[in-house]
Amino acid sequence: MVNVTFWGVRGSTPCPCDQNRRYGGNTACVTVEAPDMDPIIFDLGTGLRFFGESLEGSDEPFRGIALVTHMHWDHVQGLPFFTPIHQEGASLEVHGRSETCSLDESFRAFMKPPFFPVGPDDLRGDISFHDLDHDEITWGRARIVARDVPHTGLTNGYRVEVDGVAIAYISDHQQPADPTSVAPGVVELCRDADLVIHDAQYERAEYALKADWGHCTIDYAVRVAEAAGARRLALFHHDPSHTDDIVDRLVVEARDAVSAGGPEVFAAAEGVTVSLASVLV
Repeated sequence: MVNVTFWGVRGSTPCPCDQNRRYGGNTACVTVEAPDMDPIIFDLGTGLRFFGESLEGSDEPFRGIALVTHMHWDHVQGLPFFTPIHQEGASLEVHGRSETCSLDESFRAFMKPPFFPVGPDDLRGDISFHDLDHDEITWGRARIVARDVPHTGLTNGYRVEVDGVAIAYISDHQQPADPTSVAPGVVELCRDADLVIHDAQYERAEYALKADWGHCTIDYAVRVAEAAGARRLALFHHDPSHTDDIVDRLVVEARDAVSAGGPEVFAAAEGVTVSLASVLV
């Protein structure tokens, strides 16, 4: 069984409050776990802290890999609050890319005074940074594919294949002027995926006012999943202004937009694990 757990599902800024208690208010962080494999983490938003808390009591030092889509705050600000990396012998490989310098230089630029009191080297565990752009790597028996995703700057999307299961992660995606078109790299990542986790930040009226802000509507998220033949679609990167009731309504609207035979649609919620049956080959 491959387990995908949502630790942070919100976009732009953390915003926990009573009105979004069910879906959650922490920013992007999702884990992929399979038997006898160290975890894969999509993005390092504030949800990362809660993933760390779930590991408390483990006798073994943490070892994992993080796949960062881009360097916006809501996708990286959880790293220094990930308590397992504060232990001797712990290690975290962070892969991704930045716009004007290396990934290593980018993290060190904001994890230092006066922005933050400590840097990556001050943590007791080992954190290594690796530039990854339109490439493929392996992590244990998992195959990881990175491709470019249209956003407001350089942004990766990812595909993880493990034990016959495919998961695509497209956290931030600029909807094109022609809503019937999908970037080839995005289709490649999502092709026949068992689960697509996709940006669905805006309602149609909101998108009309923010068409160049780097995100998309629920309708476009459905369009991407259908174009790629995906089996399940998790609406993700919820707008900070969207209450639980609004997200509930958007799920209904998204399901109504799905064509016959299209993907199962649900909204990502913090603390929820989606279990995908392994097909060992």
